[in-house]
Amino acid sequence: MSLPLALGPARPVPLSAVNPVAQLTAIAVVTVVLLISGDLVTPAVVLAAELALLPAAGLTTPGAFLRRTWPLLLSAGGVAWVNVAFGALDGADAWLSGATWGLRVVALALPGVLLVAATDPVRLADALTIHWRVPTRFAYGALAALRLVPLLAAEWETIRLARRARGLAGRTPLTHLRLLTGTAFALLVGALRRGTRLATAMDARGFDSGIARTNARGSRLHPRDAVFVAGTVLVCAVAVALSVRTGAWNPIVAG
Repeated sequence: MSLPLALGPARPVPLSAVNPVAQLTAIAVVTVVLLISGDLVTPAVVLAAELALLPAAGLTTPGAFLRRTWPLLLSAGGVAWVNVAFGALDGADAWLSGATWGLRVVALALPGVLLVAATDPVRLADALTIHWRVPTRFAYGALAALRLVPLLAAEWETIRLARRARGLAGRTPLTHLRLLTGTAFALLVGALRRGTRLATAMDARGFDSGIARTNARGSRLHPRDAVFVAGTVLVCAVAVALSVRTGAWNPIVAG
């Protein structure tokens, strides 16, 4: 089982022109609306708008889309199945509830996938420290962690292939699960050791000195960033209005 994870676009894409903090603001707007709404129409409309942004994020092929979203799709499918199998509703109502929750999970998480696919993590850290005044220790610590994710994915594959070369292939589901657990534990130990060394190296370079740090690259907000956020608000307003119009609107906070 490989983990084909990637962070940051391989090349600039149209969505890269939007400042990361504007994208985060749009994500916050979408999150609030989807957490309030409990119907099927609202997440469906929002998800349709998000899917329209896939080409702008460079996800132009089904393969590129699935490489970044297969954990999300599996999670959404699991949430939908749990609601159908163990929910209080029966029949068509149970399937409607499962579809609603599954769509909400995808619509809530997909903006994060778009952000990761279209944004260089360095730009994200710069924008957070300049516009939102996020402490540099936290912002660049998170940046370092993001940079390690592809390395961890590569190590997972290396450990898996090394065990296969030694003849430790899983021939039964139980053996396969045992090998998977062992590989995950070995990866966890390596990640903890690498994280400890990284934290020590960052402290040695003054990230915990408390002295204000300058930024060599900078980050600027443009009118297109405001347009992007305004467009997000408009899409959410249309989704809610359509839900109310069709009689499907069912806010979770009500009652």
